[in-house]
Amino acid sequence: MLFKNINKSSGEIVKTLLVLAVIVLIALGIAYAVVSRTKPKPPIEPITPGEVKPVYEATIGNIRFLFLEATNKGNTLFGKNSRYADWQKDLKTTERFIELTVGAQNIGKENTEDKIWTIGDMVDSEGRNYIPSTEEVRNWLSEQDPCGEILKPSFEPTPCKKIYEVAKVATGLKVKVIVFKKSYSEDKDEAIIDVKLMP
Repeated sequence: MLFKNINKSSGEIVKTLLVLAVIVLIALGIAYAVVSRTKPKPPIEPITPGEVKPVYEATIGNIRFLFLEATNKGNTLFGKNSRYADWQKDLKTTERFIELTVGAQNIGKENTEDKIWTIGDMVDSEGRNYIPSTEEVRNWLSEQDPCGEILKPSFEPTPCKKIYEVAKVATGLKVKVIVFKKSYSEDKDEAIIDVKLMP
């Protein structure tokens, strides 16, 4: 009788151990599945105090401006690269010429008015203002100036190109983008976008 009780209780112990082993195996399987599906998060880039990331686009009303290109042309605009290569003389400066292209896109639902947008002065990190050159560099720009053209909804950005005469020491360049309330109006809204200068 004693041996029967011992056998009976040892059988129950074995069953209990088997059930516990199965439960532990199932728990381990679930834990492995969860861990293997979880992707590690990318490391967070440290941001140094005072660091500001450049902003290459801005939206004013229904017009979105985006920086496209800025090229350092050095101290000479060569006549051979102008619209009148056979007779245009070189144009020189003591500093440097920067050719800037900014795109303008209509994100609204209707055409914009003519002449309500443009790109304005370039500003450096010291607050110095550089106005876009006009008359003296016109032969190095497209004859059909698209700056300020009517923008149709959701069309590709219209490139506006200007040439600036900028000091060699100027760094941290930005450009003002402008939308006038109406054609030929003085009332306007402005934003500033960063300029990334190519050598």
